[in-house]
Amino acid sequence: MRNVYSSILFSVLGFLIPILSSSQNLNAKGVLSGKVADEKGTPLAKASIFVHDVKIGAIADTAGNYSTSPIRSGKYLVEVTYQGFASLIITVVVHGNTTKDFTLNTSAVEQEAVTVTGVSSATRLRTSPQSVSLVKRAELLQNASTNLINALARKGGVSVVTTGPAISKPVIRGLGYNRVVTINDGIRQEGQQWGDEHGIEIDELSVQKAEVLKGPASLMYGSDAIAGVINFITNSTVTAGTVKGNLLATYTGNNNTRGLSGNLAGNHLNGFNWNAYGTLKSAGDYKNKYDGRVLNSRFNEKNWGGYVGINKPWGYSHIIISNFNQKVGLTEGVRDSATGRFLIFAESPLQAIATGEQLKGRDLVTPYQHVRHFKIAADNSISVGRNRLVATVAFQRNQRQEYGNAEAPNIADLYFDLRTVNYNLQLQIANHAGWKTTVGVNGMYQQNRNLAEEKLIPEYNLFDAGLFVYSTKNFNKLTVSGGLRGDSRRMDIKGLTEAGDQKFNALTKNFGNISGSAGIAYEASDAVTIKANIAKGYRAPNAAELSSNGAHEGTYRYEYGNNNLKTENSLQFDAGLEIATPHISFGISTFYNHINNYIYYNRLAAAGGGDSLIEKDGTTFQAFKFNQSGATLAGFEANFDIHPHPLDWLHIENTFSFVAGTFDRSFEGSKNLPAMPPAHLLSEVRGNFEKAGSVLRNLYFKAEMDATAKQNRVFTAYNTETPTNGYALFNIGTGTDFNSKNRKLFSLYLALNNITDVAYQSHLSRLKYTDVNNVTGRQGVFNMGRNFTVKMNIPLDFK
Repeated sequence: MRNVYSSILFSVLGFLIPILSSSQNLNAKGVLSGKVADEKGTPLAKASIFVHDVKIGAIADTAGNYSTSPIRSGKYLVEVTYQGFASLIITVVVHGNTTKDFTLNTSAVEQEAVTVTGVSSATRLRTSPQSVSLVKRAELLQNASTNLINALARKGGVSVVTTGPAISKPVIRGLGYNRVVTINDGIRQEGQQWGDEHGIEIDELSVQKAEVLKGPASLMYGSDAIAGVINFITNSTVTAGTVKGNLLATYTGNNNTRGLSGNLAGNHLNGFNWNAYGTLKSAGDYKNKYDGRVLNSRFNEKNWGGYVGINKPWGYSHIIISNFNQKVGLTEGVRDSATGRFLIFAESPLQAIATGEQLKGRDLVTPYQHVRHFKIAADNSISVGRNRLVATVAFQRNQRQEYGNAEAPNIADLYFDLRTVNYNLQLQIANHAGWKTTVGVNGMYQQNRNLAEEKLIPEYNLFDAGLFVYSTKNFNKLTVSGGLRGDSRRMDIKGLTEAGDQKFNALTKNFGNISGSAGIAYEASDAVTIKANIAKGYRAPNAAELSSNGAHEGTYRYEYGNNNLKTENSLQFDAGLEIATPHISFGISTFYNHINNYIYYNRLAAAGGGDSLIEKDGTTFQAFKFNQSGATLAGFEANFDIHPHPLDWLHIENTFSFVAGTFDRSFEGSKNLPAMPPAHLLSEVRGNFEKAGSVLRNLYFKAEMDATAKQNRVFTAYNTETPTNGYALFNIGTGTDFNSKNRKLFSLYLALNNITDVAYQSHLSRLKYTDVNNVTGRQGVFNMGRNFTVKMNIPLDFK
């Protein structure tokens, strides 16, 4: 393996040396300026111009004229946007002071966008060979959801594993947990993502944009990006010479969630810029018509963050900081056998039937967890002649405490203290013979410590590094991109003896892998794009899979690791077709993914038959162990949107996704992969009105059907999972901007989800497998019932 890495390194150096030696140290700088107008030449005041590579923007004045801050000479991807018009994304050559006028065309739908996920620099979405979905701030505000990951599930191919309304884990095309990499402001998020009830640690109300890449992305991100990547962008640079922000208040009626968030960002003319945000959230227990209030589904959050930095002609340097602080209840679903009502402090001397007052409370009761995630990062992009050097280093600390003792509620049973240093160094080479190439190295150093009496996973130290080269070239209508990467990971697991018994074995594991991808995007016409991609991804086993040995609070599961697990390796084929006309949009993305050494856990059988049960501290746990097998997943996502002329305000949008997964061999007669999302259809009828009288702007009304099919393709071996009935939810919503004298005062968003108050269980809800209600005969806890949401956003804008 070391010889392979050496070959890659020498090949890269052989490619770089002649390029860098011929590169001129071009320090010329200038201003990009011009005019933005519509097809008739009418100026578009307040049109936005953004130069992605250097994070510099400008706003057009009343005459449509714009002017950026000075930037170095070179080629830049520029995005021009204006409400009600198709975005223009174009590469502009800047050499000294450069004049460039832009013309935007009226459009009822957005047909162009920019992505920064799975690529080395900002890229037109149409030229990316992989399937990428974008969720903008406006969509997050207009759609009601219980948390950030649930909001992404509206996109085809994205599902969620839930533990109540506060904890959701992303699933992309049937794969989740450590198979999905989460990025926040360019930094790989590292928490305890292996755990069922461990959600992401990102402030929902501060996110400005999210990107979802579907498919292996190990080329750019290394281990774990075997299913895809979710990229959250929180901090955005505002236009030079301005201070902008917002105050956002939210209320969710079902569980009485109250949220308040504030954001303020500034950019001085001298290049100094900054952003600051803060969020407070508090929620009670949610309810549905079968369970009533669901005990201990409450949570609260106190989050803050921002950045400070400088943007100059040579690039930018930013210091990013964030702090996530959440306390969340862990719903056990234990019931009184006679009445079917929820028990508080179950299986403890304090056990009792939960009273109405206790169900209405907001204070956390055991079991619950306290999650804190602190992160600080230095993000730098520097011109080196005509090339660009990107350097990022970050430190993050994830502290997760789980409390399960009702008689000592302030003493943590589990306390994971995870510290990670991330690093990323990339050299983005200027076009050479038409090729735009990036070489880089990234990885992390990580250590996990246990600071409580109980130990579910061992303490460990981890270091990994990956060297990669990525290149892309445009041949008129055809864009070709791909690359190669070599990775090495070392994990040192510390042994532990308790009361004379060996709980964890000391273990050193080394994992290596070669990843790569190659893809094409062919723009057959202005409306039609054809895409194809092949990618090889990998995932090294995590510490929980290798060595866990303990009971997990809130799961009723006793987990055994497997020291002999090998690296997962995937080979995925993608093909897609996109058609975007002024009145019809259609897209389909298909995939076939084969994984060697797929890691899964199953219930253990007792020697005498039935499930293997572990008794610990008066509580009974089911025993599970991690194993491996080959697996195959295949499916597709499709969307079909109609914008009929002359009713350009009317939008009929449909999104459908399907995935099926099987093992290469049978287990007790079952070959289906566990936790596969069922088929999903989201249909929406929407009316958009740019103006409604003298006060209202951007008014919309919408009605939608969110239908999920019955899931019969389940992993029945070892009683691991059961089928789940299908259901259809009907939702409505409306919203508008309130204006006065051409100035936005505030925006109001209203939504009513699950209008008919359907009682349903999501197939990927972990609460589905809690206790049987002896009174009704139903097993588990059901999802949220009818829910009303209101949001008010007040913009702040200063010179």
